[in-house]
Amino acid sequence: MPSDTAISALSGLLSDEGERITRLWAKRVRAETYEVEVPGRDLRAPLHHLLDELARLLRDRGEDAIRLWPEVVRSHGAFRYDQNFEPEDLTREFKSLQEVLLYVYARRNGGVIDADVAELVSELVWEADASAQASYARVLKTEEVRFREAAVMESVLNHVEVGILLAETDGMVSFASPPVSRLMGVPMRAVVGARAATSLAPVLTQVNARHPTGEPFRVQDMPFLRALREKGPVRGVMMVVERPGGSDATLEMSATPVWEEDQVLAGVIQTFSDRTEAAVKTKALESAHGEVRRLQGQLLRRTRQQALGQLASGAAHALNNFLNVLRLRITLLQREYKPEHVEALDKTVGQIGELVSRLQEFSVQRTEERLANVPVDQTVREALELARGELEQREHPVHTELDLGFPWGVKADAGFFRELIVNLLLSARDRMDGGGTLQVRTRPEGEGWLALHLEDGGPPYAVEELARLFDPLRRDPGAPQFSLFLAVARTQVQRWGGELTVENRRDGSGASFVVRLPRFSDTSQGAAAPPPLPPSLAPGGVPRLTRPARRVLVVDDDLDNARMMAEVLGEEGYDVQVAHSPDVALRIWEKQPFDAALLDAVMPEMTGWELARELRQRSPQTLLAIVTGADVRGQNRASLALVDAVFRKPIDVGALDEFLTQTRSEEEPAEGLGAPDAGH
Repeated sequence: MPSDTAISALSGLLSDEGERITRLWAKRVRAETYEVEVPGRDLRAPLHHLLDELARLLRDRGEDAIRLWPEVVRSHGAFRYDQNFEPEDLTREFKSLQEVLLYVYARRNGGVIDADVAELVSELVWEADASAQASYARVLKTEEVRFREAAVMESVLNHVEVGILLAETDGMVSFASPPVSRLMGVPMRAVVGARAATSLAPVLTQVNARHPTGEPFRVQDMPFLRALREKGPVRGVMMVVERPGGSDATLEMSATPVWEEDQVLAGVIQTFSDRTEAAVKTKALESAHGEVRRLQGQLLRRTRQQALGQLASGAAHALNNFLNVLRLRITLLQREYKPEHVEALDKTVGQIGELVSRLQEFSVQRTEERLANVPVDQTVREALELARGELEQREHPVHTELDLGFPWGVKADAGFFRELIVNLLLSARDRMDGGGTLQVRTRPEGEGWLALHLEDGGPPYAVEELARLFDPLRRDPGAPQFSLFLAVARTQVQRWGGELTVENRRDGSGASFVVRLPRFSDTSQGAAAPPPLPPSLAPGGVPRLTRPARRVLVVDDDLDNARMMAEVLGEEGYDVQVAHSPDVALRIWEKQPFDAALLDAVMPEMTGWELARELRQRSPQTLLAIVTGADVRGQNRASLALVDAVFRKPIDVGALDEFLTQTRSEEEPAEGLGAPDAGH
């Protein structure tokens, strides 16, 4: 690879001494090829052109000049053939160029020739000579001609839309019809008469050839080369090229082997067809299909997004109440220290954490259900806490009246079930413009069933409206969105083995959403998937520390969080070191590994999960825990398996201390240990 200094030096030399180099080069060529009768101007003019192009390429394209200049020189061989040069004369011509360049450079630099410059000049001259010789050989081959009727064939093929390329068994391109050049956007003269492995690469680079997926199109991907390798036809290879005007063209190429009578491979015929218009239409159809899918997804998410937006005000109201309590307690502590103030602060922080946790569980984008034993009455209370602000903070508030009598669980996904109840509460609220009371009650029904009723005070449904309530295609104003939500919710409940219905209340005072689900039984416990949090220690059975952790590394890009964590653990007797970025953490770890590491999940350079993977590879027995304020249900199982526990902020120091002080012998199975409760 030539150095930038060598390229700059040679470029400057050609710019300043171009005329002089041309004159000296022409004199030497004349002396070396004295038998060639060429007028002085005709001998010198092409040399001047070649040097001008070399100077331009060195200036504009840098190291790419070594690859591009041979393309400029290629036609020079055919030109010299017309002037009765012999192949040896071409070699002498470019050898003379090397001598002249080094001579002028040495005189300009006090007799000193830098090794990098000499190497660059040698490489340029060698590539140019090879390119010119290939062009010269192509002319000879064309004149010797295997296809003696080439002129007639080319005349015919010039008038068809399909380009045709013929390749020999050694990979040499022996013929390319004019449409090939038109379709590719560049002349293919340089390719004909040369091996494709070397002559096609610059052409593909020049036209920015690529697959429809965007990957570069390599010479080996050409159908005729594949057909030679595989000894069989290759169909429908698509290539995108960039035309001189900047527009893209899509070409379809196919190759068919040609066999002689004795089943000996004679060569390959490759065709080029313009499929730009079809590609544009296909892309437009794909775009339209994607837009339809996006709109469908947007419609399905609208109810969820609307519910999240409505919950925001209620959550903000609850958080402001908690923060107000914190501020007042801090004010009292500043005046006089009392243990009960500290206990109250800790309790309020825990309540804030629980509220944030429920909000995150509601908003997380779950991709699969995890069925478990979900306590019904508790879930109803949690859902009501999430929706209370939106229900009550209105001009006409909606109050809830709970009548819960189902202390058992149902087999469902906890997050989805809570989300279902929240959406039903908000849907019932929307039917009560004037406010009122929303009654929520749970009862056993029959043998082993739950009946959850949400009874609103809105107007009763007409009989025909009840029949069409779950049809998302109904055209009533505002109906599709509500009906779509009900249809999706009913399908979800049916997956859990239950049903969702809507019926008018018997006294005519409103309507009732009714969810019926089978009660959870121990016999189904084996089929229920375990809850995603907390992950078990050492999911892969890797042995952990056989002694309590003493040296702990805290990694967090938030300086206050990191310092406070280190201070608290230090008071617990741990030797703590802080790293404010993953890079710093890895450098510290290289010097001396730690017994345990507490990793923030979200950091700019590298996530805590990625850092855990690096640390796990270096120290398999180290205890690793993720500390995060986010919900980790979106993490895949491979990531969760990297760590021994997940702690949610605000963190429970007691649970963290218990995690760090645990011990286990290497003989004990890894799955015998449980992680600290991630909800702490």
